[in-house]
Amino acid sequence: MKKSLITPIIISILIPGLMIIGVIRFIGPLLGNETKHIYTTDLYNLVEDGDIIFQTSKSSQSKAIQIATNSKYSHLGIIYKIEGDFFVYEAVQPVKLTPFTEWVEQGEKGHFVIKRLKNADEILTSDVKNKMKTEGEKYRGKDYDLYFEWSDDRIYCSELVWKIYKNAAGVEIGELQRLDEFNLNDKIVKQKMKERFGDNIPENEIVISPSSMFESKNLITIYSK
Repeated sequence: MKKSLITPIIISILIPGLMIIGVIRFIGPLLGNETKHIYTTDLYNLVEDGDIIFQTSKSSQSKAIQIATNSKYSHLGIIYKIEGDFFVYEAVQPVKLTPFTEWVEQGEKGHFVIKRLKNADEILTSDVKNKMKTEGEKYRGKDYDLYFEWSDDRIYCSELVWKIYKNAAGVEIGELQRLDEFNLNDKIVKQKMKERFGDNIPENEIVISPSSMFESKNLITIYSK
């Protein structure tokens, strides 16, 4: 084939290809943003005030909690819609309101499960939801309870959610247990307990675990990612 013919053919092949690449580069980020926007919008329309969200925390104690309670999930909080956005009210250090996207990012692989009270339409009226937020404010700013004590001086994640539901809505989610009912014999759990309590483990301390709340028959799953 003559050179004079090769050049136009190559150009005719390259130009459309370059145009396609350019279009992809231009609209790719836009499509990504749109996908994120649609996802957020759909989820926002799905969730309601008072929904409970679970995740596997990246904290140093997460693995010990998972082993001791025989559960994948080690952290939870309550979802609140506020001024067009939604947040998770959680007991970390300290108890605080965390933007939803930030909360998701702090969990393993961005995975989370959202659950709701089975008869939420009947029990979680607007007045009750307001009472729940008021009840939750009692704990805002309090230190995280590393010792899992059943008091209001300091508070841990599942304790916060359990007490808000119990005190404001009259609902117990999950069964209270004694510390000695969990698997405390595993090496990782023993090490964490030793760090916290030394040789004086409060085996009779009343606790509520994320696993007990996750498995509660009072809840139904409405979303999992």
